[in-house]
Amino acid sequence: MLDTKINTFLVLCETMNYTRAAERLCLTQPAVTHHIHYLEEHYGCRLFSYQGKSLSLTPEGQRLLGLARSLAYNSRKAEEAMRAPEALSLRVGATKTIGEFVIAPRLKRLIREFPKLSFSIIVDNTRHLLQALDSLQLDLALVEGYFDREKYQLLHRRREDFFGVCASGHPFAGKEVTVEQLLEQRVIIREPGSGTRDIFQQMLLRQGYGLDSITQQMTVSDFSIIKSLLADSLGVSFLYAPVVEKELEQGSLARFDLAGETMSGAFSLVSLKDNMFAQSWADRLLPEGK
Repeated sequence: MLDTKINTFLVLCETMNYTRAAERLCLTQPAVTHHIHYLEEHYGCRLFSYQGKSLSLTPEGQRLLGLARSLAYNSRKAEEAMRAPEALSLRVGATKTIGEFVIAPRLKRLIREFPKLSFSIIVDNTRHLLQALDSLQLDLALVEGYFDREKYQLLHRRREDFFGVCASGHPFAGKEVTVEQLLEQRVIIREPGSGTRDIFQQMLLRQGYGLDSITQQMTVSDFSIIKSLLADSLGVSFLYAPVVEKELEQGSLARFDLAGETMSGAFSLVSLKDNMFAQSWADRLLPEGK
């Protein structure tokens, strides 16, 4: 059972306002202040500070927030398991690459293995999934791309190739091209916050360029639209192998590579730190691979 003072601390971190925290907790404002002062005395440090009229977390408060989120999560899941051990619940987030092209077969097996499982899945970009994980709206997230790995518990599961994709009749098809040649093309990229966009942006930075170097740039969040535009030779893009596996086999799309770049990205299972349940779901959701 989660200590009430830790719960008060978490609510205050969400609201950053003593009055709103008191209203949500059905406490008086002095009671909220007392809980926070108790924690500060117990840990021997300030947890909050004011900058003008704005409340903010101190570095020590940020550290406690990460630990408190994990405590709250594990406490809630332990209570669920003790009260109804057969009625498991699992809330998973997956990036669009993983959610749409990788885990569907695993989810079918999972549901057959646990017929009483209360299950939900959200498919979104990496940034939004990590925000949902922080706010305890998700149990686990299956993500790719770059993020603050020190902040989370991370189980690396597999790597997937990442490469250029174009129409089969495009001049780039099957070739190795330079970044300078790429910059002359219309390049279709994913929206900010996506792992696909991040790995592409990191490649450009290694070559001494930024996204603003692409004068013909198009942002599209939906993979089906991206692939349709590529098939009609209306641009080029960079995608993970599972996204275009069928199209490459059918010949409607083709692969190209960048000179001096061999790209791949890690697919990982991410949870709050010290999540006691993550490992037990890892193989069921995303088996280890290359």
